[in-house]
Amino acid sequence: MRDLLPPTVAVAVAGPDDWAGELLAAEQECLGERAVQARRRDFTAGRVCARRALTDLGLPATAVPSAADRAPVWPAGVVGSITHTSGYCAAAAARATDLRSVGMDAERHREINTGVRRLVLLPEEEENCARLPAGTSWPVVYFSAKETVYKVWYPVVGSWLDFHDAHLSIDPDAGTFTARIAPSRVDAADVVDPPATITGRFVVADGLVRTAAVLPLT
Repeated sequence: MRDLLPPTVAVAVAGPDDWAGELLAAEQECLGERAVQARRRDFTAGRVCARRALTDLGLPATAVPSAADRAPVWPAGVVGSITHTSGYCAAAAARATDLRSVGMDAERHREINTGVRRLVLLPEEEENCARLPAGTSWPVVYFSAKETVYKVWYPVVGSWLDFHDAHLSIDPDAGTFTARIAPSRVDAADVVDPPATITGRFVVADGLVRTAAVLPLT
């Protein structure tokens, strides 16, 4: 993820030992004792990476618990994001004095079925997938990018954003995407200056689709 985010963002990617690392008490309480092994490994790697990102910012490695909706609760003055998929986990953190929000997502590069495509893609996005260069599962790129857009949007606005609420355009040569948020969602946002457009970057390599975006202060 380091290659997709600006220098003001600290990024930590899980190594082999991080999946079985230690949780702080506040993090353990969020996970619970009945969590299945896969959930425990993902959660643990995410929190280990999150604390490492905090220390890379020069901050204490404090706990990063979960809210009721499972979103990470970062320390005051910090914005961040955590992502995990099969065999990959990363966390990113930045000072709130540098960025308004940061989001990222990783997905396995694979084909997805028609039902999922309809859930994720607007009709014009579906048509655009057929025009993009062969060899890439573009619906997964759209899926991951929209997950990233949501992770940027939600901490700022505090409201749900459906897949169809973000219209994406992709530049395959530049490795960038631009999401235009549905005006109805922007107008309904109960915050000052809600983001109407979110831009980000993507990479497809090593069996993964990785996407990331930040929301500047102005």
